[in-house]
Amino acid sequence: MEQALMEDSKIKEEIWIEKYRPVRLDQVAGQEEAIERLKSYVATKNLPHLLFSGPPGVGKTASAVSIAREIFGEELWRENFTELNASDERGIDVVRNKIKNFAKTAPIGGAGFKIIFLDEADALTSDAQSALRRTMERFSSNCRFILSCNYSSKIIEPIQSRCAVYRFRRLSDGAIRKRLEYIVADQGLSITEDGYEALVYVAQGDMRKAVNSLQAAAFIDREKPISRETIYRTTATANPEEIKEMIETALLGNFRAAKKELDRLLYEEGLSGEDIVGQIYRVISDLNNLEILDLGLSEKRMVELVDVIGEIDFRLTEGASEKIQLEALLAHFALSGE
Repeated sequence: MEQALMEDSKIKEEIWIEKYRPVRLDQVAGQEEAIERLKSYVATKNLPHLLFSGPPGVGKTASAVSIAREIFGEELWRENFTELNASDERGIDVVRNKIKNFAKTAPIGGAGFKIIFLDEADALTSDAQSALRRTMERFSSNCRFILSCNYSSKIIEPIQSRCAVYRFRRLSDGAIRKRLEYIVADQGLSITEDGYEALVYVAQGDMRKAVNSLQAAAFIDREKPISRETIYRTTATANPEEIKEMIETALLGNFRAAKKELDRLLYEEGLSGEDIVGQIYRVISDLNNLEILDLGLSEKRMVELVDVIGEIDFRLTEGASEKIQLEALLAHFALSGE
């Protein structure tokens, strides 16, 4: 009993995304091509300005911190590295004050330069980006910039042309599964095969989301293996099989039964309309769902349904009624099936 309490206390004391965050480039999962190129900078102890672009949770921040650790060493990297999040302060003042003040000071401990890591740089206003461009030019002799963004198209061209651009892709299911297996073994957890599959499904290529989901599920019950149902419950995600059945029911023309399942997901499971639409799209866009294709939908009908899903998703983001819009979507499925 005491052992179980100690284990539970250990879980609560640690945030796994921090405990298992990579500290060296070799530990960054699923970005082999980009990592090999970044290692060449570490080998020469020099680097240009860098721009990391890609979705969240794929290793952009971990790569930037790992570069600093390996170039400056464990004793000096914190003094020669600073991290700012542009989404917190988006205006020109953050460039004129915080960034400029750090950039103009000399490196510490004999290092050749300092590193400024600017996360979510695509949140900076155009004026702030213009000021940043001038700062990058002026202090390039003793400071290097690493910019991270979700969409490189939102970074002005003068900055992009001054950076070596690295595009981080969504992580493969295999890369996420491998890392989760390591964490499960290290924590002494028990998890079923469908539990792993659910974690990979929920993550959608985001390692941070996968690790957070695993830790949340580990809180539920240490005595039982982590199952698919536990993962879906703790992440507010519908079982994809239930979504598939709801779509099939609607396509077969049974609108009332499909509507009943929708009401259950909305009111009993507590899912949001946007989450349900997203999962419906994932089912429709997966060409391996042969059960749906076998219902006789032509490719034209499939295209029409995807178009309708996009329209419903837009309406939900604009504040339309979730229930009305989702029922309208099921009505489109029922009509397409007929």
